[in-house]
Amino acid sequence: MTASHAATDSLDQIDKRILDVIQSDFPLESRPYAAIGEKCDITEAEALARVRAMRERKLIRRIGANFQSAKLGFRSTLCAAKVPDEAMDEFVAEVNRHVGVTHNYLRNHEYNIWFTCIGPSWDSVCATLAEITAKTGIAILNLPATKLFKIKVDFQMGD
Repeated sequence: MTASHAATDSLDQIDKRILDVIQSDFPLESRPYAAIGEKCDITEAEALARVRAMRERKLIRRIGANFQSAKLGFRSTLCAAKVPDEAMDEFVAEVNRHVGVTHNYLRNHEYNIWFTCIGPSWDSVCATLAEITAKTGIAILNLPATKLFKIKVDFQMGD
């Protein structure tokens, strides 16, 4: 059994139901944990306590909205870089300090760092990439999408 399987096996049915609710149906109201509690037949306080406990156990990494950036007028691009081992920490720190970076991953590939960058305009995205290159000396491969594929993934936790 892997560590992730061990972690999810330790969840009871209420925790699993909470995870099902918050993945794609997080209540957009002033007291969302009251609504979650109602859906799961528990109190607001218990719903909040259970979510906090799952975050502390690192079962929940992030709770937040996902926006369709293009509909908001924003632009984004996929980026890749060939980063030498001795420059890795500096490069990753520089990339991660930019608010427009939404993902940053190490890959086993010639281009070993991949990240996405988003900004209010194409010029701002390109300026961010130019700034990263200027500060690190590492060129960034800019790979804007030519066609959008949006995949929604929910992990059914309950029965």
